[in-house]
Amino acid sequence: MQYAQTRRLVASNSVTLDGYFTGVNGDFSWSKNDNDAEFNAFVADNAINGGQLLFGRITYELMASYWPTPLATKNDPIVAERMNSLPKVVFSKTLDKASWNNTKLVNGGLAAEIRKMKQEPGRDMAILGSGSIVAQLAQEGLIDEFQIVLTPVVLGQGRTMFDGIKKALNLKLTKTRTFGNGKVLLCYEAVA
Repeated sequence: MQYAQTRRLVASNSVTLDGYFTGVNGDFSWSKNDNDAEFNAFVADNAINGGQLLFGRITYELMASYWPTPLATKNDPIVAERMNSLPKVVFSKTLDKASWNNTKLVNGGLAAEIRKMKQEPGRDMAILGSGSIVAQLAQEGLIDEFQIVLTPVVLGQGRTMFDGIKKALNLKLTKTRTFGNGKVLLCYEAVA
């Protein structure tokens, strides 16, 4: 199998209609999958085609507390298998160790580490959740694609995945897909 010259970095997040990727106090309950077979197949297909997963500490701890459990295997066996087997990197200045299977811990130098990783051979990389990481890397121009699932719910308050951005990011819409549950996939690439 041949790999691209430069690995792509994709940021993938669900957001509310009013632009929040997390509610107050980190609440994600609004983003739970419903019983929409088409959307669930899309999520499973993304997991099957995955490359290396990147997380900030908060998202890593949330994911590591669920995906290795029997409940995750029962509820979503395909995604659970991929989440547990794919290589993962957690960026944290506070964690001492990363115990989830196939996880590397990086304690500093986020942008420099991503630049280095993009030059290494391998499959593309995906950031799941991890708003502070997304904001930092977007500002550095290191994210190649933003995959945003717009969820038909309004929270009124929360946190955007771009909190802390200091300059405007110009993006170009490259793909859309609407699901029966009302969720809409929006794919954007950065415009120079």
